[in-house]
Amino acid sequence: MRMRRKARLEERLAACEATGRLLILNVEDRHFGRAVVEKEYLDFEKLFGNKNPVVLEIGAGKGQFCCELAVREPETNILAVEKSSNVIVDAAEKAISLGLPNVALLRCDAEYLEKYIPEHSVSRIYLNFSCPFPKKSYAAHRLTHRNFLNIYKKLLAPGAEIHQKTDNRAFFEFSIEELSQSGFMLKNVSLDLHNSGFEGNIVTEYEKRFSDLGQPIYRLEAYLGE
Repeated sequence: MRMRRKARLEERLAACEATGRLLILNVEDRHFGRAVVEKEYLDFEKLFGNKNPVVLEIGAGKGQFCCELAVREPETNILAVEKSSNVIVDAAEKAISLGLPNVALLRCDAEYLEKYIPEHSVSRIYLNFSCPFPKKSYAAHRLTHRNFLNIYKKLLAPGAEIHQKTDNRAFFEFSIEELSQSGFMLKNVSLDLHNSGFEGNIVTEYEKRFSDLGQPIYRLEAYLGE
């Protein structure tokens, strides 16, 4: 079901953008093959005011994860990406209200991340409860499809990892296959995260909803092999 457009959306987005914490990137040329050729790299040192490591959350939702991570890891810069203006406004307002200097938000489609993010500059990528796009004909839209993994390879610093969580087993199995075939190694794979003894988990909005319904949460960490 389509989300209802939020009241005063443009006004609220503009207010968040004025703080410098929300970057709204509009790709004029929506043809991926052409648009990414012209790089417009973000200056992370200017954006965050330091040279701390940068982690990327793709699909930030309402910002629960990125804000909690920012509190737990104050020496880490978090760039939270969300393509929907209707959603990212909540995340931006939350981060701003909490006064988190190490959180910035980017409204952008994942296909265009390599246009804006410098190569080998990201120390971790989080994929939390990405849309599974269950129809096979939509597989290329899944954020762990090899097309996206090839983008992530360009962004990841040496030794960096991808951390994924999902409630959808079929999507999880698809992700494992795509990651493996794309040269990634896997570790800390869990078929029931909340009963695995894993420490330090940040529970997202979706995660709580699914867990409360008794659904297992699947999680993995992936890194590029030698």
